[in-house]
Amino acid sequence: MTIDRVGSIDPIQPGKKPGRSDQVNQIPIKDSINISSEAAEKAELYRVKEIAAAASEVRTGKIEELRAKINDPAYLNKDVINATADKIIDALFG
Repeated sequence: MTIDRVGSIDPIQPGKKPGRSDQVNQIPIKDSINISSEAAEKAELYRVKEIAAAASEVRTGKIEELRAKINDPAYLNKDVINATADKIIDALFG
């Protein structure tokens, strides 16, 4: 029967080398992430969806009225299309 000393050194795992921890602490560590354009686009769509879901009022009557106008062939004429395009351009750039 062999009795080992308390705190004996394990021959498989070498002991800690002196001075090694100082070398590790001297290296500055900088973390960074890169977000792909696809991920940014999906995040924006998710944000817009959450805003729309949080909207308290859904005007189903107005939506049905607009659907009926769009489906009416007499409604979509050149003047309506140009006026709508102008409003979109003004909203985006004006």
